[in-house]
Amino acid sequence: MTHDDQELCLCFHVTRRKVIQYIRVNRPTVTSQLSECYGAGTGCGWCRPFLERLMQQTDPESVPLPDAETYAKDRAVYRETR
Repeated sequence: MTHDDQELCLCFHVTRRKVIQYIRVNRPTVTSQLSECYGAGTGCGWCRPFLERLMQQTDPESVPLPDAETYAKDRAVYRETR
């Protein structure tokens, strides 16, 4: 799996690649518009800060994302505390 194929929204299985492509094609002006990308950010909310960072960058591919295992573990902790 490439870095771009990593799921960013684990609730709806939306990959980083899909979000970046959505940003390039649709040029959303507010982060909430990313929900139109297969529901990204509308589940548990864990991915919203990452979605915001992708939107704010002129080159979203340069935004670092933790490895998939760490990302999933951190999300599990996040969901337990909500």
